[in-house]
Amino acid sequence: MGFKLCTIASGSSGNCVYIGSPKVNLLVDAGISGKRIQNGLEIINVNPKNIDGILITHEHIDHIKGAGILSRRFDIPLIANKNTWEAIDEMERGIGKINPNNRIVIEKEKDLIFKDLIIYSYSIPHDAADPVGYTFICQNKKISIATDLGHINSHIKNNIRESNLILLEANHDIDMLKTGSYPYYLKRRILGKNGHLCNEMAGKVLVDVFHKDLKAVILGHLSKENNYPDLAYMSVRNELISSGIEVDDKIELTVASRDEISKIFEI
Repeated sequence: MGFKLCTIASGSSGNCVYIGSPKVNLLVDAGISGKRIQNGLEIINVNPKNIDGILITHEHIDHIKGAGILSRRFDIPLIANKNTWEAIDEMERGIGKINPNNRIVIEKEKDLIFKDLIIYSYSIPHDAADPVGYTFICQNKKISIATDLGHINSHIKNNIRESNLILLEANHDIDMLKTGSYPYYLKRRILGKNGHLCNEMAGKVLVDVFHKDLKAVILGHLSKENNYPDLAYMSVRNELISSGIEVDDKIELTVASRDEISKIFEI
């Protein structure tokens, strides 16, 4: 058994990612129903009872909707930083009562050693209390998750560099967003420095962090109204190709579905 990632759901309406190592089974976020997550895990032959923890990136409902249900049903620890826990607790419709033993507080920007995994959470720019991305290292292989990014900075790039697999946000096409039906305040939020990352910028980031051992990139957290999977794929592909990076030859590029689980990526 290797080092694995599978997106159970990825999009503006709900997010959940499975990370597996030879000794650990984790979820990053649980922003869809508990039943959908259970079904997704069963498809990839992972027993929900064997999930060792759910890492939470931030408190928005599309990242925590099913977390409480799963924690209570299967006695799963929920793992987040102090400010995120405080924000969840203040929510009118949060995640419900959690066993105190399953409320795990971690510090960001510090390594968390979990059996055969090194887990690291790093700050990201988003309009939440204390949002983070995550990197995972197992047997000298690295997986990075970076979504809900209002903009890209050197801190994010430094954390996702040297990854073998990256799940990166490609939320919207700027023209679709600007001309679409969203109200002005929402367009302004998405385009703002603490909003979401556009297709073109996702491509530019990948050009910047590309190296010969980056084997696969999954584009995630697509907007239902302001993007299309094919458009996200082609926009990012064009950025890579224009910089001399051969897609499908040197790097596998795919788009995560909002409604269906991905294949299992193993490095």
